[in-house]
Amino acid sequence: MSSRIVTVPNLLTVFRMVLIPVFVSLLFYQRFVLALAIFILAGITDGLDGLLARRFNQKSQLGTILDPIADKLMLVTAFVVLSMRAVFPQPLPSHLPVPFWVTVAVISRDVFILVGAAAINIVTGFRGFRPSLLGKINTTVQIIAIAAIMFAASVPYGTGYYLPTIYTTVFAFAVLSGAHYVFFVSKLVNEDRR
Repeated sequence: MSSRIVTVPNLLTVFRMVLIPVFVSLLFYQRFVLALAIFILAGITDGLDGLLARRFNQKSQLGTILDPIADKLMLVTAFVVLSMRAVFPQPLPSHLPVPFWVTVAVISRDVFILVGAAAINIVTGFRGFRPSLLGKINTTVQIIAIAAIMFAASVPYGTGYYLPTIYTTVFAFAVLSGAHYVFFVSKLVNEDRR
């Protein structure tokens, strides 16, 4: 693991963070297709930075911290902004904006994991946190959900058929993956002690 700061994967991660205000601005001005394009571009850079880090042995300590932060910033920001009525054209399309309870579940899960990890680190000194499979599935569900919501804002027909299912799925995975992470981390801590 390198301690270098300036690597191509790290630059891609920083670029992804720079895209967040651009993404929010496009949503605010109801440019949903362009916002979706920026969101897809951010997803491509996310895949690329991991691929390049492994392929060219450019994994770094900074990258392991920045990469998940950039992902969470993009996802949480997207849910918060898409929960605002002012972002969508009037009259509001069916089942938009994103219900508040969905956004609260997404944010609460991340805060719960972050605070829990900090507490465990302070008490035990354990630092070997890593994402669980259910956590990765949760992130994938959120990415698909945001893309579907922006598509619904662009093409507001038939949203009543799929958006409620998307909201329920995001909520369920946020709760399940948050609860599962408690058991996953306790297993990691026990393995580390052994």
